[in-house]
Amino acid sequence: MDSNNNNNYSPSSTSSPPHPTSTSTTTTTTDPVQSWWESVSKARSRILSLSSILPSHPSSSSFSFSSLADSDRPAISFLSSPEAYSHISSSLSSPHSGSGSDPLCQWLYETYLSSDPNLRLIVLSFLPLLSGIYLSRIHSSDSSSAPSLAGFEAVLLAIYTSEVKSRGGKPVVVQIPHLSQPSLYHIPRNKPHKSQVQAPSAGVLSPPLEPQIAIKSTKRPVIVGVALDCYFKHISQMPSWSKVELCRFAAAWAGQDCACQDKFDESDDADYFLEGRNVMISSNEIEDNSGISESEPKGVRIPLPWEILQPLLRILGHCLLGPLNTQDAKDAASVAVRRLYARGSHDLVPQAILATRSLFSLIGEHVKLKRQQLRILLQMLTPPPS
Repeated sequence: MDSNNNNNYSPSSTSSPPHPTSTSTTTTTTDPVQSWWESVSKARSRILSLSSILPSHPSSSSFSFSSLADSDRPAISFLSSPEAYSHISSSLSSPHSGSGSDPLCQWLYETYLSSDPNLRLIVLSFLPLLSGIYLSRIHSSDSSSAPSLAGFEAVLLAIYTSEVKSRGGKPVVVQIPHLSQPSLYHIPRNKPHKSQVQAPSAGVLSPPLEPQIAIKSTKRPVIVGVALDCYFKHISQMPSWSKVELCRFAAAWAGQDCACQDKFDESDDADYFLEGRNVMISSNEIEDNSGISESEPKGVRIPLPWEILQPLLRILGHCLLGPLNTQDAKDAASVAVRRLYARGSHDLVPQAILATRSLFSLIGEHVKLKRQQLRILLQMLTPPPS
């Protein structure tokens, strides 16, 4: 479902955020109060404009966007409001959302083009839901009768185009040191001669990005993957419900339940996700606790090329290992990683199998360390026998 025309808002014409002029830079330096007030005013204006776009939510009659706009930090208040997220999510999830004339997609598109980083975070917080609905509709069996998704594609292209300009045509590489060189973690047994010293090699995480004016089927994995990578860069600032949303879609994208996902139950680290709990629960019970159920489906099984799977696994790794994440996020990520492991095993994708098993190994070591610390703490708190 490619789109070359996004109606009133075209990502090819205004795909980059406006750069501040030298005058605004001077104003920011000389008068930070005025700059702060301009940022607050812009955020309030963007948030208040949602009142005319979205209908009133029957389940939250006391909620209003004006209350968020009146705070000292409107964008941050919006980002941390579950009511605001639920309000917009219900509109994005409607059957006719995502078209080129969808006013909510236009709001997300224009908001991301703003120079305010906090407003951009608001748009990124809805990326899991937007990309999940978009990919699920694209790959669903009745996609031929689905409405146009030009609105969703415009938002994805705005994020992609911003990242293209940020990278400046350069690949994303990582330096891989040679084991013959000493490091903080090891000392080589045989000290190499100077003539034998090998320079670190560079591994390419992402090749240089090409500008795109539309989402073609051949470029869709790259564009969605770059958007997910941008989400991962700011994941520490994302609300927990946004992370849980992505984990649910990841589990649905991987496919249906399979016995392969329970292979880890045979190991000592089967309860890797049960930090602080005293009972074992199955993966089905985790799905109930995290909100994943057959009565509330999230997406459909889709192709998972490495361009999408790589940033997706990074996000799941954060949800599993992040110390400040909620238990719901950890549980949902656990289910998603299990299903992705099963999917990789069936599709015979070595990268997916190695990555998912590595995540479980890390979780197992993390849980063992926590148990050891808890055991020591209990020993310290236990009074000596009289």
